[in-house]
Amino acid sequence: MRHENGEWMLQGTEASDPSRIRDPEGLIAYVEQAGFLPLFQNEIPGFSVEEHTLAADWWTGDPERDPWEWRSIAARSHRLAYGKFFSGKAGFLSLEWLPCFVNHRRDGYDFDSLYEAGKAGHREHQIMELFTEGASLFSWQIRQLLDTGKSPEGALTRLQMQLYLVTEDFQQRLSKQGVPYGMSAARYCTPEKLWGYEAVTAAYGESPADSYDRIRQQILKRYPDASDRAIRRICP
Repeated sequence: MRHENGEWMLQGTEASDPSRIRDPEGLIAYVEQAGFLPLFQNEIPGFSVEEHTLAADWWTGDPERDPWEWRSIAARSHRLAYGKFFSGKAGFLSLEWLPCFVNHRRDGYDFDSLYEAGKAGHREHQIMELFTEGASLFSWQIRQLLDTGKSPEGALTRLQMQLYLVTEDFQQRLSKQGVPYGMSAARYCTPEKLWGYEAVTAAYGESPADSYDRIRQQILKRYPDASDRAIRRICP
C-alpha cells in the first residue's frame, strides 16, 4: 500500500492470477505454506497479503471477499498467529514458524528475565503483569487497568514484535445493555495461552541467531532477490 496524491493505494493482483488468495481458508493455507506473511506491501515485492488479493475487495465489509475481515477470521481460528510482527506492522505466522520467531525475537529471555536484565521498559512490565494469569484483554481494557490516561499502543506493539503477546480475536465493544457497537478491536493474550508453553518455545534449543538465519533463508527461498537490508528491516 502506497500513498499517492493524498490517498492510500492498494497494490492488489489481477482476478485471473492463479495464485490469488480468494477466501479466509485460502489465506490460512497460503500462510501455512509460506510460513509467514505481512499484511501489507513492503520492500520485498510479493511478500504480503495485499499483493495476492484484489484491491477492490478491501474494506468492503464482506467476510467472504474482504481481506481486512479475513484477518479477524484467521486470528480467531488460532491456526495462525496474528499481530504486529513485521517492523511494528501486522502480519501472520504459521504455527510451524511461530517457535522460530519466538526464539529469535525473545533472544533467550522470558519476559521476567528480560525486564530484570533492563531490556524491557516499565510500561511493558505493567502490561505483562496483567497477563500473568492467562488473561485476554482489549487495548482499551489495558488502558483502563493501567489507569495512566496514556495509550498503551506503543508498548503493545513492542510486546508483539518480541512475541510476548499476539492477537487472539477481534470483537466489538458491548454497551451496558450488551449490544455490540463501534469497530472491532483487537483482543490480546500470550501465545502460550493459545498454543501451550512447549509448542511456543519449541525452538529454544537453537541459538536466536540460528533461528534468524532460518527466517532469512525461508524468505530467500521464496523471494531470491530480497536484499539482506530489506529482510532485516521487515523481519528484524
